[in-house]
Amino acid sequence: MAPAVTSLTVASNGHETEVASIKRLAASAALSSVPSEYTYTKNPNEQGDANDPEHSIPTIDFALLTSGSPDQRAKVIEELGRACEEWGFFQVTNHGVPERLMKSMINACHRFFDLPEEEKKEFQTKNLLDPIGCGTSANVGIEKVRLWRDFLKVIAHPEFNSLYKPAGYSEVSLEYSKRTREVATEILKGISESLGLEADYIAKAINWDRGLQILAANYYPACPQPDKAIGIPPHTDHGLVTLLIQNEMSGLEVKHKDQWVLVNAAPGAFIVNIGDQIQILTNDKYKSIWHRAVVNNKATRISIAVPHGPSLDTPALPIPELLEREGQAPKFVGMTYEKFMELQASPAALTKPCLDHLRI
Repeated sequence: MAPAVTSLTVASNGHETEVASIKRLAASAALSSVPSEYTYTKNPNEQGDANDPEHSIPTIDFALLTSGSPDQRAKVIEELGRACEEWGFFQVTNHGVPERLMKSMINACHRFFDLPEEEKKEFQTKNLLDPIGCGTSANVGIEKVRLWRDFLKVIAHPEFNSLYKPAGYSEVSLEYSKRTREVATEILKGISESLGLEADYIAKAINWDRGLQILAANYYPACPQPDKAIGIPPHTDHGLVTLLIQNEMSGLEVKHKDQWVLVNAAPGAFIVNIGDQIQILTNDKYKSIWHRAVVNNKATRISIAVPHGPSLDTPALPIPELLEREGQAPKFVGMTYEKFMELQASPAALTKPCLDHLRI
């Protein structure tokens, strides 16, 4: 979670215009091209492709993971381990979270972004771990290019926080946060077992009961030149596992075998990825994968990511049992999760990947 910004000054058609959000900028009738501050150059050889079946993220059947026969569960755990090792991303189906609730959460976030700019200002923040924060480009101080998105971030665990507006947001977010945490708990158990460990091993090691959960909504309005802007540039997630949903517009691209793959999930599925803390715990066996959010010129995309991490005071360390089994030395030093998040939001993250700062 990086600092928010109160307002931006961008040049549009030669005039200086104050905008509080990318939503307002994109709605301007005078906007026909991407302002220079937002111009992002992508490698033309690295375009995403969702049509190649060899580049489709794996599918994990949650019902078989939690209530299948022993043989079915063993098979799904093996598939989960393979997905973590080969992709770092997968979609989870039959998870039991009502699609109605998922759509209600997207709609509630949409209503927040539709609030007048003045009403949203009270939620803007400059502090990394404030309970609630919203803004646009995350950190103009260190970013080279401003991002084509607005965001809302709310800490939902270990203490639940929420907005008092728009109406109905608090009730929906409480239920959605609880249900996604339940799914994440079972996925983490499956990941533990895929490594040959007890189901609750990772949860105990990282103090899951006090672990951080953030509800992070992103608003990407239609862009007049989508090939010249970026929603979120390539990055890895700082936590353990992230669960993501989106409206009918796709835009998540995952780097797989040096190619950017556009992710198309099944209706009602969660898109799940493992984060940097899992890569540390597994000593590079399961890798946190680079991904990005691209924009389009057709319609607004809204995504809601719910990253789950250790407790803030817990340092992730390579798991001793795995090191002994593999005959490996640890590849990472320990750093508390709070310090790791601060590192990701700092200028140091621009010089090299965060995990490389911890490599031995």
